[in-house]
Formats: sequence, structure tokens, C-alpha cells
Amino acid sequence: MKNGLVLMLAGAACAALATTAAAADKPAAKPAATKAAYKAPRGPDGHPDLEGVWNNSSMTPLERLPRYGDRLTMTKEEVQKAEAAEQEYLNQENAPTDPRLKTEDLPAECGRKPEVGFNPGGVNLTKAGCGYNNAWIDPGDHFMRVNGEPRTSLITSTADGRMPKTTPAYTERMQARRKIMNGSADNPENRSTGDRCITSWANHAGPVMLSTTYNNNYQFVQTKDTIAIEAEVLHDVRIVHMNAQHGPKELKLFYGDSIGHWDGDTLVVETINYSPNTTLRGAYQDLKVTERFTRVGPDKLLYQFKVEDPTTWVEPWSGEYEFTRGTRVFEYACHEGNYALADILAGARAEEAAAAGKSAQAPTAERR
Repeated sequence: MKNGLVLMLAGAACAALATTAAAADKPAAKPAATKAAYKAPRGPDGHPDLEGVWNNSSMTPLERLPRYGDRLTMTKEEVQKAEAAEQEYLNQENAPTDPRLKTEDLPAECGRKPEVGFNPGGVNLTKAGCGYNNAWIDPGDHFMRVNGEPRTSLITSTADGRMPKTTPAYTERMQARRKIMNGSADNPENRSTGDRCITSWANHAGPVMLSTTYNNNYQFVQTKDTIAIEAEVLHDVRIVHMNAQHGPKELKLFYGDSIGHWDGDTLVVETINYSPNTTLRGAYQDLKVTERFTRVGPDKLLYQFKVEDPTTWVEPWSGEYEFTRGTRVFEYACHEGNYALADILAGARAEEAAAAGKSAQAPTAERR
């Protein structure tokens, strides 16, 4: 996998276990038992060993593209055509660029075309004129497969594979938020925590662990009482306290208050008390995310999630995907050599100085 300047290779195995789709009003379904049920290796405490590096990059988006309608899976022909087109695109993007070209010589439109791309992060800046070239990104070059089935979306609880409708309360909340955000570029403390390299600018660590344009690796460290999940982007670490109680609702944490327990061979994690700095489509205050982690193969980790927030969506929704084995987590040097924030603020100060100068030179009643 590409990780900034570092190219990483992630291995993947085929062994998997049949699963059932998660229902909107129930926790994500457990893997169905089969004669060939995979037996995960055990840790010192006797529970399945989840430790190591896992990767969730893929071409499958969180929400299904409309052209697939109510189909959760893709046909073999669709997969072959789309993955071949993606590989052809990557080959073109990886080809050497003529050093004589200037930024203005590059195509006005860059990145994947909407009818071709499946980037789950929704952002694909793949030309220098758009911010990144292909050497810096790795959103995934294959569709997510669960039990060997290529998926059209990560969401499984709705017929169209999309989030349910939002509530009137959500609309009012977002309108009020937009008013507050006016002037958000005036000072550094007004910028988002993603801009300031404090938290991920996407949902790498949650709420709901989602892949995006790059750095889709996670390091799991497991003990009897605590499980730590480090996201490669910004090295955000979620701490899951096992068999504990949630803290007071007034205590808001960047990635929420995660409490875990074992349900047979599945790690179940319930998270609430999210900070307003780490939201899921604007939801955080009444948000509850329930996640299930199950080893279904030597290099497969089934991840199932359920999202509940009655003040944001008219009904709960859920989905699933499979992590594959990664290699290792590398440094993520956020904004190293990036002068954008400083330049934005310097530009704002220059505009203020220019406006103040014009105001000082404007004629007054005394001068008239």
C-alpha cells in the first residue's frame, strides 16, 4: 500500500466464513456457523487473537451508487470490468510526467470520473494541479468482499444501500452549525481539527472505521483488560476498556467512550459520548456505534457496525466489510512541509491590513 512516501504491500488470503446481513433494528449479525468454521488463534487470555496490522482499503463506498439499485453484490463481469478499468487508470497515473509541463498544462478536471470511481472517501486528488499526484494516495484497487462476495456498498441494512433519511432536528442542527462556521478561516483555533493535524480529517478511527484516499492501516494491541486500535492517519488511538462502565455523558472524547466485551469469539465494542470534533455526518451528541470484530480467516477480520442516533436518522442503520492483513504501520507526517495553513492566515492578515489602510485614508468630515 502507498503510505505517503512509502509503498506498502498488504497480503490477503481467501479463507472466509458465511455471514448474514445486519438488520437495521438489531446488532450486526454474527457469522453463521459452518462445518469449516475458522478457528482463530488464541491470546494469553483464551480469547481470539486480534493483534497485528489490518487494512480496509477498497473501491467499495459506504453508500451504494444508484446504478446498482437494490443489489448488494456485483456480478463477476462487473467486477472484472471495473477493477480492470481501475488498474488501467492507475497505470496511466503512475506513468512519468513530462518534466516540461507546468501546472496549468495539466487537465482542468482531474481524478476519477464519477461513472468510474468508487473512492469511499469521496476525495480523489490525483493530479498535481488538484493537490496530489498518484504517488501519494492508495484508496484501494479492488472491491470489498465479504464471504467472497464483491459488495456494492458497506451499508447492508437498507434496500438501496444508503443511509436512512435524516430528521428535521438534524436539518436545524446543521443550519445552526453552518452559521457558526462562518469566519472559520479567520484564526488557527477556528480551523478544523483535521486541518490542524489533531484528529483524522476522515473517519479512519471512527465513528465507524472507514477507509479513504490513503493510510488505511490499523495496529491492534490486545490485553485482557484493554484493546488499543491505532489508525495510521495521525496515529489516532482508540482505547477499548473491556467489561467496564461508560463514563459520564458530560465527558466527551475525541473518538468516543468505547467499552468492549467478548460474545463468544466476537469482540463487541459499544461507543458513545463522542466529541463534536469527531462526527459521523454531523452526528455525535446522541450517537451510539456498536461494532463487532470476528476473525473469519488467517488474514480476514470481519467488521460489522450498527449506527444509532434518533436525532439524526429516522432509523438505525448497519453494515459490514472484511479487513485484510497489512504489513506494518508507518509514520504519518501530517502537514510536513505544508505551508497552506500559515499562508491562509498570512493572507487574511494582509487583507485586514489593506482594509485598515484604506479606512485610514478615507476622507472624514473634518477633512471636508
